Amino acid sequence: MEPVKKDIFGLSSDWTAARVIGSSGQAPVLLICEHASNFVPDAFDLGLSADAQASHAAWDIGALDVAIELCDALDAPLVAGGVSRLIYDCNRPLAAPDCVPARSEVFDIPGNAGLSKQEKQDRFDRVHTPFHDAVDMQRAQMVPQLVVTIHSFTPIYNGRKREVELGYLYHSDPSAAQALLAQEQAQGTYRAALNEPYAATDGVTYSLEKHGEAQGVPAVMIEIRSDLIDTDQKAKTMAQHLVGSLTAAFPSLFHEAAE
Repeated sequence: MEPVKKDIFGLSSDWTAARVIGSSGQAPVLLICEHASNFVPDAFDLGLSADAQASHAAWDIGALDVAIELCDALDAPLVAGGVSRLIYDCNRPLAAPDCVPARSEVFDIPGNAGLSKQEKQDRFDRVHTPFHDAVDMQRAQMVPQLVVTIHSFTPIYNGRKREVELGYLYHSDPSAAQALLAQEQAQGTYRAALNEPYAATDGVTYSLEKHGEAQGVPAVMIEIRSDLIDTDQKAKTMAQHLVGSLTAAFPSLFHEAAE
């Protein structure tokens, strides 16, 4: 079965590297969802099987649904990726070895094998640059006091079951992640941890550093186990939970940002 050539925003022939949703939102929070889509435009022939394109290798399952719910509930702008991270991972710099992966977990990506330096640069220019330009433009428009990136992770990776349900990651400033983890521990609803199932040492905090900490703004990456958000209702339930945690943490975070 051929993968469906249609993106999450309903476009089948045209495509864009980024979509901005709720750009006039009044909350001083900037939401980012780099891996929102598994869409592969015709311009990029990756040779993916339908299973690979539907899998976590191609996108963060459920992350966009949660991000949109947060966007609505918080009245916060959201910048979401418009194409699959297998074309170019917008949470990686060009120097990262996995910015255009030839293999992801159990899936080969034939169209990424043996790419030249110039071909990778072309992917960077067509996907990474406009995506991060969109984030920069939104950040300049609103001057955020908190940057939140929304991701999901697969429950089983390379045969290993992951027990953690929510991860709060940071680049070098732990303030936002610690504040949110404190809320999780007080509620006891989910198994949550700092820097799980990934950490900055895994090269996953590029956007946090670029749009948050490098700008003097607290930033946190929220990793959600995808089986908790793989339906619309599950995503809404998780988003409602995160809204509660975020709003409870806002006073301390915004106070720190203002100092």
